[in-house]
Amino acid sequence: MPKSLRLLQAVLVILIITLPAVAQPPIPMRIGLVGLVHGHTSLLLKFLPSHPEITLVGIAEPDATLREKYKSLFHLPDNIFYTTEAELLDRAQPEAILVYTSPLAHRAAVELAARHHVASMVEKPFSTTLADALAMQRASLEYKVPVLVNYSTTWFPSNTAAADILASGTIGDLRKIVVHDGHRGPKETGVSPEFFSWLTDPKQNGAGALYDFGCYGVDLTTWLMHGELPLTVTAITLHIKPEIYPNVDDDSTILLTYPHTQAIIQGSWNWPYDRKDLEVYGATGYVNTVKFDHLRVRRTGQSDEVLEAAKPLTSAQSNPLSYLAAVIHGQIQDPNDPSGLETNVKVMRILEAARESARTNHTIALTQ
Repeated sequence: MPKSLRLLQAVLVILIITLPAVAQPPIPMRIGLVGLVHGHTSLLLKFLPSHPEITLVGIAEPDATLREKYKSLFHLPDNIFYTTEAELLDRAQPEAILVYTSPLAHRAAVELAARHHVASMVEKPFSTTLADALAMQRASLEYKVPVLVNYSTTWFPSNTAAADILASGTIGDLRKIVVHDGHRGPKETGVSPEFFSWLTDPKQNGAGALYDFGCYGVDLTTWLMHGELPLTVTAITLHIKPEIYPNVDDDSTILLTYPHTQAIIQGSWNWPYDRKDLEVYGATGYVNTVKFDHLRVRRTGQSDEVLEAAKPLTSAQSNPLSYLAAVIHGQIQDPNDPSGLETNVKVMRILEAARESARTNHTIALTQ
């Protein structure tokens, strides 16, 4: 070999050794979808293309009509569909499942996934009973897999900003929490027939508006109270539109009492417009959320309130898919997280007491 060629070869070897390694893109997280009866399914499938770090590897749905509906709407291939969750888990081997069944079916879906060492994220509410919530908690602990709950309010920068302002002490000690959630009603907002069917079934949904929208406020309150259980739970439900919702409540108010704080949670299918807002009152000031990313704040000593923009959330905290991946990869570990398991077992304890309070017209005392 000529000397000049050997010299060139040596230079190339040195360059290759000294060049920094090109980072390989992370392997996308494999997720499966269990159930297609939840109205939020379309939102998820529209959202997925903007998340290249996530790969949908399978959908389990026993109803052939629903499978064809979503196959057509989102141009999905035939080989991604399965009739049962067991088939999905065995053949597609996801790392996590997203559960879009009725809440009554959450327990079976989560327990089966846990036995396959697969994480789960269910849509709110966590379950229809405390017994099911505790069973899912046991499955999570036994098989050491995350079990999470997706609330849209977890991803609101305004809610996190309100919690941060409370923690800063600039509005004083917490005295009162008021939460409003809901809309004009499932029928009035045009939900799909399969969604309407279980939303208005007290067995499949646990209740009506009490569970469907009361769960948001109970979740946020439990988070703001750092997991402290209330002393008492009192709930009032109304049947304003029995001709539309003959079997479930369509309006609810839950009152939670703590040693120095009250929470008033209003979940309804009778609001004149959609709403998800939070009011936090301290001893010397207050913060009210305005939609997704703004706040009205009056801090200690201020003569009037000011409108503020909430700081954007980190990527891992800004949406359910990034959050799920961060939890699975060990980047998020917070038992008091609004979508966390520990928080949501307590949420179900409160909601079950609220349902009993509404049924009996009595206040329910919770043992600590």
